[in-house]
Amino acid sequence: MQSQSRWYDADIERVLITEEEIRAKTDELAKQVADDFAGIDQVVLVGVLKGAAMFMADFARALGRVGPAVELEFMAASSYGQGTTSSGVVRVLKDLDRDIAGKHVLVVEDIVDSGLTLSWLLKYLASRSAASVTVVTLFRKPAAMRSAPPLKYIGFDLPPEFVVGYGLDFGERYRELPYVAVLKPEVYARG
Repeated sequence: MQSQSRWYDADIERVLITEEEIRAKTDELAKQVADDFAGIDQVVLVGVLKGAAMFMADFARALGRVGPAVELEFMAASSYGQGTTSSGVVRVLKDLDRDIAGKHVLVVEDIVDSGLTLSWLLKYLASRSAASVTVVTLFRKPAAMRSAPPLKYIGFDLPPEFVVGYGLDFGERYRELPYVAVLKPEVYARG
């Protein structure tokens, strides 16, 4: 039986990281966090919307199997707008719904590229009197980093290409792809 073409197939240049590789790395990161947070009863996971939603759900389940209890919180902070590179100006689009004073906070990011938004976010969360603030990111673009926030838990380093999938988008599209792929340049050139 022939497989059906999906709406996005023609836009993808090549797959960089498969669904299976993402699943294995998510489990590995959860184990690392569980080991480092041994003895802590509860961790507040702060997912950075919208991109981290996919990773946050999978990571929370993986951590719940091997580590402390988790509370889920979400923030939305943006420095992108509609472009493909960070503007450097951070806007809070959605703040936390609860007090994090005295709690151990683990920021869950889909990708760290410029590092500007994350650096701002870490300072902001620390100002709210969290017991600790740590970051887990599934993806990092070392070549694009302009600010160097502390990153202890990193899944994959990505090349300096425009990638989509597993939460990463272009114009709010492609987030649902179960893998990470390079988007054809002509797609974002016309975007």
